[in-house]
Amino acid sequence: MIKEQNIVCIANTSWFGNYAKSTVQILERLAKYNKVLFVEYPYTIKDVLATWQGKQNAPVVRMLGFDDRLKQIETNSGSKVWNLVVPPGLPLYFLKNESVFNLLFRFNIFIYRKILKKYIKKLQMDSPLVITAYNPFYGLSLLHKLNEKAHIYYCYDGVESGYFGKRIFDFEDKFSAQVQAVITTSDFLNSQKLKLNKNSFVVKNGVDFPVFVKSAKKVVSTRKRKKVGFIGSLDPRFDIETVEFAVRNLPGFDFEFIGDMRNEVLKSRLSNYPNISFGDPVKPNDVPALMAGCDVGIIPYIMNEVNRNIYPLKINEYLSVGVPVVMNAFATLPEFDGMVSVARNKSEFVEKIQWEIIHDSEEKIKQRIDFASGNSWDARTENFSEILEKFI
Repeated sequence: MIKEQNIVCIANTSWFGNYAKSTVQILERLAKYNKVLFVEYPYTIKDVLATWQGKQNAPVVRMLGFDDRLKQIETNSGSKVWNLVVPPGLPLYFLKNESVFNLLFRFNIFIYRKILKKYIKKLQMDSPLVITAYNPFYGLSLLHKLNEKAHIYYCYDGVESGYFGKRIFDFEDKFSAQVQAVITTSDFLNSQKLKLNKNSFVVKNGVDFPVFVKSAKKVVSTRKRKKVGFIGSLDPRFDIETVEFAVRNLPGFDFEFIGDMRNEVLKSRLSNYPNISFGDPVKPNDVPALMAGCDVGIIPYIMNEVNRNIYPLKINEYLSVGVPVVMNAFATLPEFDGMVSVARNKSEFVEKIQWEIIHDSEEKIKQRIDFASGNSWDARTENFSEILEKFI
């Protein structure tokens, strides 16, 4: 594990929230031996207005400077991380005119860089190691601007044009090519980045195994109505067609979906079925027990080019509590061959659910837990650290 380094993370998420984040899991472990500054998602004026209207929960008070922008927080791993919120910028990604976008984006970058450099100096984080986590816009604009000893791009998903516009592909390609190294979370994503940067590596997602294994099931459930569960973001990646087919063809099974509803079509289309229920997001510490209460966990993502990049966080979470997994063949994950069931069409998805429940056993429960123990976030952070060490 690297030690006594100054690490600055230019993030594209918040540290806080109702679901596990790979960036947070890794940084809170690196913070045991290093000084870490996590810069929150670059909020805009739009986020301020949405929060005032009760539609969002952004840290407006800190954004506007009425509370400390910089706070030290204690993590679940027992370490301490510095958390920084910058002032709100202008909402720009909707703009179609690239000249106007680039001109106004410079204003956002000017404010962001000024605040970041101020607090880097305050924390005496000279020559930091900068990790840009899935934020190529700000990463590229700040490259070589922070007196960094190295700049690493942590790319934990494939970029899409839906929110950012097609400009994101150009930004990310340029950024990937110019950083010292790229760390991805899947083999497929890594194969794409190797075309741009020879220093491209893979550190796959993990699981907070000590937390999850406490809730692990010991025996197969004897209840008559089996529960099929999904816990996570209910977003556009969700394969509605396959899920509806399964719900309709397995009327004796109960389907439970818990998480942030980001796909209203999903809820409106499926909520009328009597064997399906939806629940609000829960705190990360409540997830293990809910997962363990399922007879099978599903990962029904759409099989398309974008989702080929995904190494799903929840696959190891399900396994760590002993629950069988059925997933669509949206990505190639050979390390899970024989450990999870992979369906290539709607009919197979239904068949795999039935098969996993019929053939579940105490021996298989133990095998899943043992397998997941090797994919802990502690082990993944060691892998991540070994890569960082090559560039400092």
